[in-house]
Amino acid sequence: MKKCPQCGREYDVSMAFCLDDGAELLYGPSTNSGVVDEPATAIIHTTDAVADAPTRAQIHTTQHTEVLPSNASDVRNRGFDKRLLAAPFLLAVIAAAGFFGFRYLGSTSRQINSIAVLPFENRSGNADSEYLSDGLAESLIYRLSQLPGLKVSPTNAVRRYKGSQSDIGKIASELDVDAVMSGRLTQRDDNLTISVELTDARTNKLIWAEQYARKMSDLLATQREIATAVTQKLQLQLSSSEVGLTKHYTNDNEAYQLYLKGRFFWNKRTPEALKLAIEQFKAASEKDPNFALAYVGMADSYLVALYNIRGKDKEVIPIAKAYAAKALDLDPSLAEAHATQGLASTYLWEWAEAEKHFQRSIELNANYPTARHWYSRLLRAQGQYDEAFEQIKQAQKADGLSPAIINNVADGYYEQGDFQGAIAETIRGVEIAPMWVQFRLLAYCYVSLGKNEDALANARKAVELMDGAATLRTLGYVQAKLGNRSEALRIEKELEYRFAKGDADGRDIAVVYAGLDDKDKVFERLEKSFHNRSSTLVEMRMEESFKPLRSDPRFKDLLKRMGLRD
Repeated sequence: MKKCPQCGREYDVSMAFCLDDGAELLYGPSTNSGVVDEPATAIIHTTDAVADAPTRAQIHTTQHTEVLPSNASDVRNRGFDKRLLAAPFLLAVIAAAGFFGFRYLGSTSRQINSIAVLPFENRSGNADSEYLSDGLAESLIYRLSQLPGLKVSPTNAVRRYKGSQSDIGKIASELDVDAVMSGRLTQRDDNLTISVELTDARTNKLIWAEQYARKMSDLLATQREIATAVTQKLQLQLSSSEVGLTKHYTNDNEAYQLYLKGRFFWNKRTPEALKLAIEQFKAASEKDPNFALAYVGMADSYLVALYNIRGKDKEVIPIAKAYAAKALDLDPSLAEAHATQGLASTYLWEWAEAEKHFQRSIELNANYPTARHWYSRLLRAQGQYDEAFEQIKQAQKADGLSPAIINNVADGYYEQGDFQGAIAETIRGVEIAPMWVQFRLLAYCYVSLGKNEDALANARKAVELMDGAATLRTLGYVQAKLGNRSEALRIEKELEYRFAKGDADGRDIAVVYAGLDDKDKVFERLEKSFHNRSSTLVEMRMEESFKPLRSDPRFKDLLKRMGLRD
């Protein structure tokens, strides 16, 4: 056995450094003299890249695990700006070695069919490196999710565990996975150390562990070589769904780092963070004009920003669509780009085009939850509620902890008249990450159940989280349904003022009039939205307040003129 001189943790003799503090291990007696009942495991040695030394994956096994031959490839470190971190290379090493360690162990081990990759812990003491620790895990999730037969918990599902002290068993149980991968990142000057552990949650046994010591240098080519070599060792026959493990996205280290920063901000979904995300994605595309994912990131940021703004449809949506088209020109097989193009086409009332892109995205990557999520909204716009609910439930299977997906599942329950089911689902989403749309839906549910005080409290909570036209219209509707006519009309006047400034939409005002049961003014406002070709009109069939209006001939005529089936 070997022992860490600092923390005292004991390791197999094959390990060289402590996974907790990075100290070099010393030989010493084990405190456990009994027989250890361990499953067959593969321990992959520390891989140090020093000067002209070859990069090797040195594999030793215990018990009945087969020893595979290594395939060395020479790597020469070339110095460059230390800010251009070696994340892509490290990711490939972790993905390839980790996948080998748990997916193709000896026959004496139970096969692992599902995994969660937790956000990496940043031990650099530098908040500026936070995007890298998050990005490593997110990119690893993205690549492993391309492999068929392996369930990988999506980023939204694992993000809640960032900095969590929950034990592996509890996390695995909540995510319903067989194994959990965790990692730590430390940067010291020009040196970067990554420690990774993979644990079988069913037995609480360490399956595989590794520490990587690297210089911050240009290692993108080596990343591909190692990913390809390990894939060949595993005897995988690459198909269109497996190519993501070794796919080339960019040749520029700095562009990749900027992309990771962009996704870091995009995941926050606030207006300020989305602006920062666009800046990072734009910089990444300028560094590498052939980096398709950077254009997808820009398009996604513009489209998600529409939820928080009004009156910018004609300016924003064509920009997003152009970026998605650019990504598809560079890589027609990119599922993310097709999904983004599908959403942009939906907002532009290009129904057939949207349908085509969503179906193609799902065909390319059936496990990409965002494609099914956005496709479900297109189906709801077309009045295909059962098909929409099936798609959003499929999205939830792939990403069970996404607040946005949970909210759309709750919308489905509301549509079915199951208000208690909608409330329960929405509250589950609130517990993960509170968003204004959740409290909007709760307000509608409580109105339907006659719980007026609860309805009003939740409508006000939505406004508290985001003071915008979308939340004000909900509050105005609730006030109207509760008989507070003067308060509802006050909110209507505020929305009229915002409409004149371009910060509200005709649909927003129509919702308040729906609460006041003034149908003529509802359709008067919806007509204004129609003539403006407002993207919010896409959600006519999703708007809870309009359900009583669906049988009105004017509603049906409006849908027909939009190109939607009755």
